[in-house]
Amino acid sequence: MKNKKPNAERVWKQVDDQLVPRLRLSITERGVYCHLLRHSRLEGRTQLRFSLPWLARGARLSTNPARRAVRRLIARGALRLIKRNNAGHVVEVLLPEEIRTTHHGRTSRPGAGAFPGGIDFDADFLNTRALRRAIHVRERGHCFYCLRRLTPMIRCLDHVVPRVSFGSNSYRNLVSCCLHCNSQKRDRSASDFLRRLYRERRLTAPELTARFRALDALTSGKLPPPLPALANPLPRKGRSVTSVHSVSSV
Repeated sequence: MKNKKPNAERVWKQVDDQLVPRLRLSITERGVYCHLLRHSRLEGRTQLRFSLPWLARGARLSTNPARRAVRRLIARGALRLIKRNNAGHVVEVLLPEEIRTTHHGRTSRPGAGAFPGGIDFDADFLNTRALRRAIHVRERGHCFYCLRRLTPMIRCLDHVVPRVSFGSNSYRNLVSCCLHCNSQKRDRSASDFLRRLYRERRLTAPELTARFRALDALTSGKLPPPLPALANPLPRKGRSVTSVHSVSSV
């Protein structure tokens, strides 16, 4: 009997709001999980047979990062390994609500819950001026992508995972960036856009590496915006580590 397809929009929201922060998934692990989820549960199948080259192509990764991501997803309970041989893997892909650590919150990150003042960490950060400003504060006055110095006239908020891909408005998916980067990135993945900036020599190799680390930290919930520091919104020095896609100026 064919399995019933889950509600895709609801599942993507659960991925961003529950699975990513509580399992502390990196952007690579999230991409691999979403790719496998799309070709299994969202097509009405609980199990999926795949090869690592196929997965790497689909998730736009090289083989080794794809292999490591699969191993970590299995270790964290997002995938169940049914069979593995030279031909590839057979896995059962669990929905976010089926993963025990996510459902019961057993691996929630330190400090998860609410900001001082009772604001939920998974709040819509486009909802109020104070929340939007908090994202800008976290980036310390620099574009998340190209690291240029920002002013209120040239800055906006961008979704790391674009809205067209069901990216949420949580602080894990929003970054402060310049209008130029926002218009160039459009619906590209953050990783691809950062590589483009490197090819255009707008980022150095060390800066590109630092941006990828920032992207992983952001999507795994390690960069909450400093709401208590709103009285001093843009410190003069320092570059931040955060992520990316949709326009919303303060």
